[in-house]
Amino acid sequence: MHLIAVRATRLIRLASALCGLAAFFLMIGALENSAAGYAADGARQLVYDVKHSVFGDIGTYTNQIQTSGNDTTVTTTAHLRVSALGVSMHSEDAERTEKWQGDRLVSFQGVTKKNGDTTEISGAANGNSFVIKSPAGTVNAPATVHPANPTSLKSLQSTAMMRVDSGKVEQVKLSSGKDTTVTVNGAKVPAREYEITGSTHYKIWIDKQDVPIMFIVDDDSGEVTFTLKK
Repeated sequence: MHLIAVRATRLIRLASALCGLAAFFLMIGALENSAAGYAADGARQLVYDVKHSVFGDIGTYTNQIQTSGNDTTVTTTAHLRVSALGVSMHSEDAERTEKWQGDRLVSFQGVTKKNGDTTEISGAANGNSFVIKSPAGTVNAPATVHPANPTSLKSLQSTAMMRVDSGKVEQVKLSSGKDTTVTVNGAKVPAREYEITGSTHYKIWIDKQDVPIMFIVDDDSGEVTFTLKK
């Protein structure tokens, strides 16, 4: 039971980082239709099933994306439950809102509830900085910082990533992408695969319609896979 608890604790950190997962892509021109996600007015919803390699199905993760002209609003909800041997090890619910003007993040509001404890994160563009307020204090991040949350390639053009559950800012490094296919809901889908290294190792697959169809976070607790279901 101690081993399970340790793994669950690691998963808490992993899932939190993953609730947002901000891959940061510098090779935008390598993909077709890379600007599609924010080029036209409208809305789209990305709903993911979340599965851990040890604990199995642990919940859902949703991005609702609304675009109007140069402005985009991303509303994220996450509902995660970890249990082992019939015992609840962890529960987590999150509600977050990002506001963008063109390629720049101008506002962020996030509330995360973990096992009854609530953490609030806020951020706002201010000149050449993005000011982040969290329980740990206030941080002046680069104006180019993006939250750890994949919505489209255009939202991911930065090497400075803000953890959406803590407000922590870190640098990430992106490998060269490669063309491949990935199985989603039983179907093989052409996509481009990237690996991202920071404090945690990530893989993400984006299809030709500029949709992140699957992403994985891997650390010593195991792999957590987010698979698009609709």
